[in-house]
Amino acid sequence: MAVSKRTKKRAYQRVLRFPQAKGKIIAEVELAVSSDYCLVEIKFQDKTALSFDLEPCVMVYPELTNWKTGNYKPLKRWRPVHSRSSRV
Repeated sequence: MAVSKRTKKRAYQRVLRFPQAKGKIIAEVELAVSSDYCLVEIKFQDKTALSFDLEPCVMVYPELTNWKTGNYKPLKRWRPVHSRSSRV
């Protein structure tokens, strides 16, 4: 089975940096998962924490491809569709 080339490069990818956390010493990393929420928290020795609240969502990447030659050839790509209307 052929693998999509989408995993190699994503033009929409963003990198977020958190300069306030630079140089801090990590005390522990916690992952909390329940039916209501999912949280990743990085706790520092100075009693501060960087938290990431995660929400489940579905992202669909519509793409029309040609495999007639046995090789991946994209014909058309559409914008990703998100299950949630608001994004950061």
